[in-house]
Amino acid sequence: MNKPLVAILSGAGVSTDSGIPDYRGPNGLWRQDPEAEKLVTYEYYMGDPEIRRRAWRMRRETGALQAAPNAAHLAVAELEKSGIPVRVLTQNVDGLHQLAGMPARKVLELHGTARAVVCTACHERTPMQEALARVEAGEDDPPCRSCGGILKPATVLFGEHLDPVVLGEAAAIAKACQIFIAVGSSLQVHPAAGLAGVAADHGARLIVVNAEPTPYDDRAEKVVREPIGTALPALLRGLTKESNH
Repeated sequence: MNKPLVAILSGAGVSTDSGIPDYRGPNGLWRQDPEAEKLVTYEYYMGDPEIRRRAWRMRRETGALQAAPNAAHLAVAELEKSGIPVRVLTQNVDGLHQLAGMPARKVLELHGTARAVVCTACHERTPMQEALARVEAGEDDPPCRSCGGILKPATVLFGEHLDPVVLGEAAAIAKACQIFIAVGSSLQVHPAAGLAGVAADHGARLIVVNAEPTPYDDRAEKVVREPIGTALPALLRGLTKESNH
């Protein structure tokens, strides 16, 4: 018997147990500091050196690169190791799915990665650690070493488009999968959120694991409101049992 292809769309709620705050939740960054949104808005970031300096300071202080995978990330990696075909479509930029043991080629980072920086002029990519080390050493807005251009994180800022290739691959997976699990995502940020609808339209079993209601709950076969750190591992263990019978 063929094992079902499982697509997992993971949002900010998957990483909150790792100490990475979400943006839109009740305790999210935007609710606490509306000005913070400018730090991740392309137009402001490119146009205002002071905003870039603040953004670099924030990156240095939040220490997001020090975060470790939690039970939810590990459960997804375990599912993949059990022999079930798994693809992760993530809205997160923290790289924790890969750190937990998911092969990088099976993780599509819809919103890019915070573990690299990219030059907005020559498009050279370098590790975020290197840029942060330069900030530590006193450069408050480090330019590209190759061409002097403005460096930004290799994430999709507000006002930027998602990578059409990555999005195309994600849509193909949503159409092909038999089970689509949306976890820790408000399913309100498009185009990523629309993948849940695409999967349901193509006959996938849709499962939503999220603390708050989402626009796709009424299309889901199952909606789980329990904390993700315990609910997702239990759900994935159930799938492994199911597919091994």
